[in-house]
Amino acid sequence: MTTKIESLLQKYSRPGPRYTSYPTVPVWSDRFGATDYQTALRELSETPDAQDLCLYVHLPFCAMACHYCGCNNAVTSKTEVVDAYLDRVAREINLVVDLLGRGRRVVQMHWGGGTPNTLTARQMERLVQLLGDAFDLDWRGEMSIEIDPRIASLAQLQHIRSLGFRRISLGVQDVDPQVQQAIGRHQPEALTKSIYAACRDVGFESINLDLVYGLPLQTSETFRQTVQAVLAMQPDRVALFNYAHVPKLRPKQRHIRTEDLPDVLTRFALFDEARQRLTSHDYVWVGMDHFARQGDELAVAVQERRLHRNFMGYTLRPASNLIAFGMSGISELTGFYAQNDAKLGRYQTTLDQGELPIARGHRLTPDDQRRRAAISHLMCNMELPLATLGEAFDAHAAHFQDMEADGLVDYTADRLVVTAVGRPFVRNICMTLDAYLKPGTSQPVFSKTL
Repeated sequence: MTTKIESLLQKYSRPGPRYTSYPTVPVWSDRFGATDYQTALRELSETPDAQDLCLYVHLPFCAMACHYCGCNNAVTSKTEVVDAYLDRVAREINLVVDLLGRGRRVVQMHWGGGTPNTLTARQMERLVQLLGDAFDLDWRGEMSIEIDPRIASLAQLQHIRSLGFRRISLGVQDVDPQVQQAIGRHQPEALTKSIYAACRDVGFESINLDLVYGLPLQTSETFRQTVQAVLAMQPDRVALFNYAHVPKLRPKQRHIRTEDLPDVLTRFALFDEARQRLTSHDYVWVGMDHFARQGDELAVAVQERRLHRNFMGYTLRPASNLIAFGMSGISELTGFYAQNDAKLGRYQTTLDQGELPIARGHRLTPDDQRRRAAISHLMCNMELPLATLGEAFDAHAAHFQDMEADGLVDYTADRLVVTAVGRPFVRNICMTLDAYLKPGTSQPVFSKTL
C-alpha cells in the first residue's frame, strides 16, 4: 500500500453516514409523529395516480442470530409469532391506504429484514395478498427479496419465484470457516453454491450476493478466496459492505473480539483488492459499494446516469415515493421522512390501538432538499455540478480545495469530479455538504431520542 493512501486513511478514516437519506436518521425528531405522516399521505393522495410507488416490507425474524448483524431483528422459530406480526402489518397497510387510497401502482418492492424466508409458504402468500389487495403490484418491475441460504430449499425458492419475485439477494458475508465461526454464522461454501444454483434453476432474473469486509479474522488471503468463490458463481450483482462494529448499539456484537478485527489499512486493502478483482472480471463499480455485471440494468443505469439511491440502496428507482411497512421501516415521501418504531412490542401495541406506529421523522426544508439532491448526485454519479447548491457551495469551497490538494476531487469549469483515488472516500466528500454534522467530526449537531 502506498504512503499516499496510508496518509489519506489516517486523515479521512472516520465513521460517516451511508447517505441513504439526507438528513440522516440520527437528526430526525421524535416530535414528528403519526399526525405528520398522515399529512404526508394525504398530500400524496392528491397527486395523480400515475405517480408510482416503491414498497419496502421489514420482516424482522431470523432462524438464528449472527454476531456481526446490525439489523433490527428477532430470533424465533414460532409461526404464531410471525402470524401475529403479519396481523399488525395488515392493520398498518389498512391505515395507510385509508389515507392514500387503494390501487396505487407499485413498480418496486423489496422484502428485507431480518430474514424474509423465515416465513412459511402460507405466510408469504398472505403478505402478497395483503399488499395486492391494497396496491396495484406491477410484477414486471423491481420485485426483490432477501434470503438466508442456510434455511432455503429448492421448494421454497420455487414458491418465492411463483409469487412473482424476479430478483433475489443471498447473504454470504464470507466463505472462510474461521471467519464464519467468529461471526456466529456457519454457512458452508458448498451450501451457498447449491442454493445459488437453485435460484438460477427456478428462473430468478437477477441474483445478488452480499459480502462484508472488515470482519474478525479476515485477511487478504482469506477474503481473496471469498471473492474468488463469488466470481465462480457469476452473480448478476455483488454488494460489498463495510462491517460497522458498534457493540453499544448492537449487543450481539459483543461476542466479537475487538482484537480480531482488521485495522484500518487492512480493511482498506480488503475492499480495494476485492474491487480490483471484480472490475477485472466484467463487473461495473456502482456507486460506493455495489458491483453489477456488464449489461445488468444497474450497470446500464450507471452508464446512462439513471442511478438513484434510497433506503433500499442503489436502485433504478422509477418511483419517487417509498412507503415502508413493519417495525423500523422508513418511508420517504415528497418532502417527508417517517420511521416506524424499531421496538417490536411498541410497534405492535401502537397498531393495536389503531394508530400508525411512527416514532420519528423529518420534514425537509428547502436547504435540506438542495443538499439531498447534491449528496445523492455525488453518491450516484461521482461528480457534482457546482450550480446544484448555488451560493451555498461557496461555504464549502475551502474544504473541497483541501480535498483537491489531497487528490480526492478535481474542479472543472462547472463541476466537481471525484477522482479514482477519491472514490473510496466519497462518504467523506459528502459529509462536507452535511449541514447537520459538527465540522471535522461524524457526529450530528443535534440528536433526538425515541
